[in-house]
Amino acid sequence: MTTAPDIPDTEREVLRDALGLLKDREQVAERLLESSRKHSFDPDTELDWDAPFEDGKWFWPPELVSLYDTPLWKRMSEEQRMDLARHEAASLASLGIWFEVILMQLLVRHIYDKPLTSNHVRYALTEIADECRHSMMFARLIKRGGAPAYPVSRLHHNLARVLKTVSTTPGSFTATLLGEEILDWMQRLTFPDERVQPLVRGVTRIHVIEEARHVRYAREELRRQMVKCPRWEAELTRISSGEAARVFSISFVNPQVYADVGLDKKEAVAQVRASGHRREIMQAGAKRLTDFLDDIGVLRGVGRRLWVSSGLLAK
Repeated sequence: MTTAPDIPDTEREVLRDALGLLKDREQVAERLLESSRKHSFDPDTELDWDAPFEDGKWFWPPELVSLYDTPLWKRMSEEQRMDLARHEAASLASLGIWFEVILMQLLVRHIYDKPLTSNHVRYALTEIADECRHSMMFARLIKRGGAPAYPVSRLHHNLARVLKTVSTTPGSFTATLLGEEILDWMQRLTFPDERVQPLVRGVTRIHVIEEARHVRYAREELRRQMVKCPRWEAELTRISSGEAARVFSISFVNPQVYADVGLDKKEAVAQVRASGHRREIMQAGAKRLTDFLDDIGVLRGVGRRLWVSSGLLAK
């Protein structure tokens, strides 16, 4: 496999100026703060948490359920398929909380040495407040849906502890986008889908609207960091982001969901791994992100190979 050549340090400023890619950090933050003032939500009052669930409606679009279109899926009853969707929605909400707790820590680290009255820091604090509400919203959805919470494995929990401790600043924003953009793509398909429970649609709608600001903030800062950071930091970012992608793809759905709906866990996991449909869904969900990361020089060398091994990037 051929990879794009590295950009010499002496050429980075030329590239930045010639292409005009970097937006003013304070102006970006000011616009995001204004958007936050106009389009922020309190899930506790915005959503009807006491409304009964509607018969015959899904907790997650069937095409996004991990076993969709596999031999095992074709043998399952419609009731079992819908139950699996309910458990997978709980698994994804659990994953979302795990990621957002990590992201909040990374954001706090990012602003620690920044001017505390700047728009950039004010927006980071605003985003942290958003993520707090999202985490509580996801937790409430899990409890309301009646499925258990599905934590990531102890290995990945502790591996993430290491990754977020050693993460570079661009690595932190790459991880932010990894945690936000794939789920965002799925949620954009979910909230307008009338086959899905209204409460789930409401949760995903709030998350999509508010996450759009978070993605903009992370993209602008990551582009800036990849232009300015030293070569060693860029290379470490490539490797750490590839490993984060690998962990994310493995952790995306907790295998316990299969056992909890009466399926053989090993058979289900094997069929998900062999599923062409599932591979296409995951790569489609990641494509906007991987195109961006490729454009700014993250998907190179060992890091690119790790992204391919994760299944989120085609060879």
